[in-house]
Amino acid sequence: MEKVNALGRRKSAVARVYVGSGKGNITINGKELGVYFPDDSLKYIVMQPLTVTNTQASFDITANLDGGGTKGQAEALRLAIARALCKVDAEAYRSVLKKEGFLSRDAREVERKKPGQPGARRRFQFSKR
Repeated sequence: MEKVNALGRRKSAVARVYVGSGKGNITINGKELGVYFPDDSLKYIVMQPLTVTNTQASFDITANLDGGGTKGQAEALRLAIARALCKVDAEAYRSVLKKEGFLSRDAREVERKKPGQPGARRRFQFSKR
């Protein structure tokens, strides 16, 4: 099987994923999954598409992550893995991944700070006198 690539984004994080046949090794920016994401909840988020499709030991995944925080990176990686699995075999995996909601991009972004205000929505305290 040739390598399949896909892209996933979340907040300001971008994940580029390359999926090929293998034994289930996941490498992120040259590091193992457990080293890059030491928190179990983040590892769980990354592994969700593979767990749902029951392909944990079928593919080797290489990922390049850039931008954002750890949670955004994990969710971007989840989307990228799900999209790559759809490219590998759409008939087998697409319906399962779509039902779980792993193929939809979460479009929420941080609202920009406005000038003359302390934050995006926050206003300085109003003083009548």
